[in-house]
Parts: sequence; structure tokens; C-alpha cells
Amino acid sequence: MASFVTEVLASSGKLEKEDLSSKISKMSRKVEDTKEEVCDMINKRYGDFLPSLQGSEELMVQVDEVSKEMDALKNCIETEVQQNIHVAVAEYAKIKQQLEKNTIIMTMLGHLKQFHSAMEESNKALLDKKYVDAANHLERARASVDSLKGWKTSQLPLLSALSSELTVQRENLIYHLGDEWKRLVIWSLPSSKEPTGLKSFLKVKLNLSHGCTKDGEAKPTALLCCVLQALAIQGDLQHKIKLFSQVLMKTMLKPLVMYPSLSVRVTEQQGEGTVLALQCLEESHKERSTPSQVYSKLLLVLRTLHSHLLDVSIGDKKLSAILGELIWEEMSKCIIHECLLYSIPTNSSQLEKYNTVIKETEEFEKSLKEMEFLQGDSTDLLKYARDVNCHFASKKCKDVIVAARKLMTSKMHNTVKITPDYKLRLPKLPVPASELKVKHETTKNEITMENKKQLSPWSMCLPACRISESVQQLMELALNTLSEAVGSSTQCALQLFFTVRNIFQLFYDVVPTYHKENLLKFPHLAAIQHNNCMYLAHHLLTLGHHFRTHLPQPLSEGIATFVDMVPGFRKLGAQCFLAQMNVQRAELLERLSTAHNFGNLDDEDSYIAASKAVRQVIHQLKQLGTVWQDVLPVSIYCKAMGNLLNTAITEVISKIMMLEDISSEDGEHLHTLCQTIIEEGPLVFIPLAEENKNKKYQEEVPLYVRKWSTFKELVIVLRASLQEIVDRWADGKGPLALEFSSSEVKNLIRALFQNTERRAVALTKIK
Repeated sequence: MASFVTEVLASSGKLEKEDLSSKISKMSRKVEDTKEEVCDMINKRYGDFLPSLQGSEELMVQVDEVSKEMDALKNCIETEVQQNIHVAVAEYAKIKQQLEKNTIIMTMLGHLKQFHSAMEESNKALLDKKYVDAANHLERARASVDSLKGWKTSQLPLLSALSSELTVQRENLIYHLGDEWKRLVIWSLPSSKEPTGLKSFLKVKLNLSHGCTKDGEAKPTALLCCVLQALAIQGDLQHKIKLFSQVLMKTMLKPLVMYPSLSVRVTEQQGEGTVLALQCLEESHKERSTPSQVYSKLLLVLRTLHSHLLDVSIGDKKLSAILGELIWEEMSKCIIHECLLYSIPTNSSQLEKYNTVIKETEEFEKSLKEMEFLQGDSTDLLKYARDVNCHFASKKCKDVIVAARKLMTSKMHNTVKITPDYKLRLPKLPVPASELKVKHETTKNEITMENKKQLSPWSMCLPACRISESVQQLMELALNTLSEAVGSSTQCALQLFFTVRNIFQLFYDVVPTYHKENLLKFPHLAAIQHNNCMYLAHHLLTLGHHFRTHLPQPLSEGIATFVDMVPGFRKLGAQCFLAQMNVQRAELLERLSTAHNFGNLDDEDSYIAASKAVRQVIHQLKQLGTVWQDVLPVSIYCKAMGNLLNTAITEVISKIMMLEDISSEDGEHLHTLCQTIIEEGPLVFIPLAEENKNKKYQEEVPLYVRKWSTFKELVIVLRASLQEIVDRWADGKGPLALEFSSSEVKNLIRALFQNTERRAVALTKIK
């Protein structure tokens, strides 16, 4: 009996399993048939473009029925597996694998169904101009295609057709949206061939469609909102707004900032909507607009755009915020460089008035934040306006350096006379409190400690000379700049002070380089440059001391000084003048080199050459004396002329001393030439314009010409007898012995006199 029951149960299980297998086989065939029919229908629709609405609907019903059967069969199998899990694990696993495969296929068919319905609904919404719905349906269709592509087992040949259809539909939607945008936002722009300028900007217009009013407030149209939201869903809004922002900046916002005579006119026109047009009310003589004018013009444009176009929410952001992110950086830079930069005061006394501009900038940014064009608290624009002290100092420093460089590169020969009683026009500065206290204490306990011997009031004065007018103006520029630093903030004062130092450093570097050729070519300019450097060095000694106590720390603690620059300027002036002296010295020696060493003067040609050389030297010295007259300080003038004259007579002395044989006729000629130098040499000393005052300096020639006494002794020897020469030697104690050595005198005697007993006796006396 037990075996019979067992057989019955076993046969019953077998039969159940066989029944399930046959059902699954039938179901698999049914699924494959349905798959082929669906794929064929989709392929015909999106690949071959054949209309089959009724067939597709029947197939969709068939897909739903097969899906339900699959679910019922799945439940049945899962129940059976649980009951017989120990008996038929392997068999049911195989069956389940086949079922999962069928499930995947059914899921794919579901995505195909969703794609088809989404595309159909998108087309219908597009025809009804429901752009947001159309965009959302397209997104659903795109999601279905992405899901189909994501299945690793899916190799549907029609995926490329579906993707192509999706792209076509998306481009069609974007085209319609772009067409609507062009009708709602219309630009009228000048021709690209037309040159950019004020006249071309007068042709710029922007037409915005009528906004519906709610509670008397203008709002963007519902159609515009739909278009913008649909563009956002399709990811094309950023591109559209970026193009709009570029045109807006280039043709409307920037011109309003740059041209003071340009303004914007907003009009409401029936059938056209709101029109923004640029107009030129009147020709402005101002080069730049004031900040308040710029802010009012920009706010008018942005408020109009906000009320008719940009007051639309896109996700969690307003469209005005998107536009603000695109234009703010460029617009703020334009306002800074084209407006605020030129509104910075040029004088420290005007800095307090600039608070008005700071308040206007704050109000401008506040208005932008209310319209959501601007996010955050602190911006570059407001920072720039608030840092007016730094910008004032930077602008002032830049203007000062430009003005200084212009003075340095101007002509040097325009001069002014500086006299010992000349004083800089120093500004009146308030006396520091600390100094007043010290002064009060010293007057209380005043003790007379005076030295009976006092220095002359002219001891520390600059000697009379001529300097370039530009250098005097340069010093005045430095004084004015330091005056601006007094009472300024620490940072501003530091910038201004070091700008003044930079002026003098610039002079040190620029002038010798810029005027290099002229300084070597023209002795007049070399003398002026020497005076310029000495003038600057003289005033730099006390310039820092005058301002130091009036400047903020750390300048007041000793940093404010120019004393370290004094040696450099003195050296620069000396080097410039010495270079010119070397040029003149070389010219003198070159002229004397044409005298044939002053030999054979009994020959007429040799004498003419020597005489011409001497005359040229005297002429050159007289010319220099005239050029430097009333330019160089008297002491420098006399030293310079004395040095050059000394060079000439030293060369003449050396040439004569080298002669081995001087005939009586040659001696007479040499005496005549040297006498010319002795007579006319002192006449080159004319440092002052008044002739009667120059005699003193002409009489002091031996003080400035080191070899003058030597030269005069040589002239005497050329005409003297042997006895006279011996007498002037006076056993090495006479005037001749002071100027020449015994060997030099003996050589002169041998050259001048023939070899006789008298000459031999004379030579023995020269010891």
C-alpha cells in the first residue's frame, strides 16, 4: 500500500513538472513571437516610417496579456519550487533562467512602448504649442532609449533608428523654441561692416513682447515662460542666454558706460511691445560719464529687462541670476576702467567728496541684488570704490611719474638763473604738537650759547649758475607730491613718498641715457646737466627733513630721507662734465698735433701750421669760455678753463723740450707763438657776463693753470742769453730751478746754443 502511494505521488509530481515545462515552452514561443511582432512594428514606424496605428495598438494589448500570463506562470513556478526545492533545484534553476531571459525581453518591450507613447505625446504637445510638456515627453523618450542602451544583452538593430528619431524630434523642438524666442526678443543692430562708434550705436534697438500685468505690475508673458522653461529642460537655455548677454554687453551696456552723451529710451508700442533704444540727447563735452549717470542708465536697462523678460524662475534660480552670472564680471570691469578710474580725485582735498560715489555704488549694487542680478555681499566694483585712497595714491603716482618723465625728456637748454639767495618755495605745513612742546620748554629755560665767529649766511647756499627750467619744475613737482602726502593715510603717504624717490631715481637713469649724444656733443648742455645734478643734490640734503615730522609713521621715524641719493647725483654731474672735459681735451691735443712738433719753424709752411694750431687752440678756449659764461658756477668755470689751458701749454712745453736743435730764428718764432698764448690765454677766463668783473679772474690765471709759471719761464729762456739762463738758475735757487730740473735746462741750452766754451761753462753751473 505504501509503495502504491509513493508511485502515485511520484507520477503526480512528474506530470506536474511535465505540465510546467510544456507551459514554459509555449510561453517562450509566445514571447518570441510577440518580440518579433513588436520589433517589426517599431522598425516599420521609426525605420521604414510605415503607418500602422491599429496594429501597434493590438500589439500593445497583446504585450500586456503576455506580461500577465508571465506573472501568473512565475508565481506558479516559485510556489512549485518552494514545495519541491530539495527534489528539483537544478531543473527549476534552468526554468527560472529561461524565465528571467523572457522577463528582460518583456522589460525591453516595455521601454519600447514607453518610447513610442512619449514620442506621440511630444508631437501632439508641440502642435498645441505646449512646449514644456513636449520637452518633458522628449526627456521620457530619451530616458527609455538610454535604458535600452544600458542592457548588455540588448542588441536591437533599431536602436540607431530610435536615437535618430529622438535627435530629429529634439532639434525640431529647439527650432520651434528658437523661432518663438526670436519673435519675443527682437534685436535691431547696425551692419557689421559699419565702423563701431557713437553713430552706429544709435541704431541699436531691443523689442520685448508685451507682458501681462497683474496688480499693475509688468510680468513676462506665459508663452515666454514656457519657451524659457522648455529650453532649460532641453539644456539649451544657457547657450541662448549667453548669446543674448554678449549682444547686450557689446551693443547696449558698454556703450552706455563709455559714451557720456548716449542714453537709453524705453517706450511702449502697440503691437510691438516694449522697445529699448539708444539715443544721443546732446553732445557732451565731458570725456567720461560720472558714476551716478552710468548707474542710472544701466539700472533703467536692467529693470526693463527684469520686468519684461528675466523675472522667470528656472528651477531654483531666477533667469536674472543666470544673466547676472554671465555679464557681471565684464560689466563691473567696464565700469571700473571706463568710469570709476576717471572719477578718482586728483587732489587729496577732494577725497572726502568721493564718499558720495561710494554710496551711489552701494545703492547700485543693492538694486541689482533686489532683482537677483547679483549674489553675495562684497564685489570688485564696491571694493574698488571703497579703496579710493589707494587708487588716488596710485593714480597720483602714475600721473607724477608720467609728468616727471615728460620733463626729463624735454629740451635742456631752456634755463633759469639760480642765485645764492634762491630758495625753494616750500609749502606752509602745520607745526607738529611735539615740536611746539619742545619749543615752549626751550624758551622757558633759554641759555645763550653763541659763538662769536659766525659762518657766512652764504655758506650753505648754492653758487650762482644756470639750471634747466625742466629741473626746477621737477623739484616743484616733487614738493607738491610730498605736500599731498602730508595728512594722507599711511599707505597713501608711503606710496607718494616713494614715488618722489622714484622721480629722482628715474632722473638718474633716464636723463644720461636719453640725452647721451647731446651731452657729449654740446659743452653747453654738459655744463647745464652738471648744474642740474648739483642743484638736485643740494636740495635733497634737506628735503626729507622739511617734511619728515609732518608725515605718518614709519616715515616720521627717519625713513623719510633723500640724503642717500646725494652722492649719486654729485657723481653723476661730475661724470657728465668730466666726459665733456675729456672731449675738449682731446680736441685741443688734436689741433696741436698739426703743428709738426714745433720744429723747423724757419720753414714757412711749418711756421704757418704751428701758428694756425696755436690760434685754433686759443679760439676753441675762447668759444668754450663764452659757452660756459654765466652757466657754470665761477669756481667750476675757472677750474675747467684752467685745466684745459693747462693741457694745451703742457703739450706745447713737452714738444719744445723734445727739440734737439733750435736755431735763433726758430727760437724767435717759438717765442712769438708762446707769447701769443701768454697774452691771449688769460682772456679766455670770462665767467661773468659783466666784462669789468672778469679782470680779477684773468689776473688769477696762475691759480688755475698749474704749468703757467713753467710756461712763462720757458718763454724767457727761448730769448735769454747763456748768462741770463745761469742767473735765473741761481745755483738751483732761482725761478728757473723751481720749474725745470737741471737735465731739462741743460737740454734746452744744448738745443738753443752752439757747442762753445761759454756753453760748456754754463752747463757746468747748472747743477
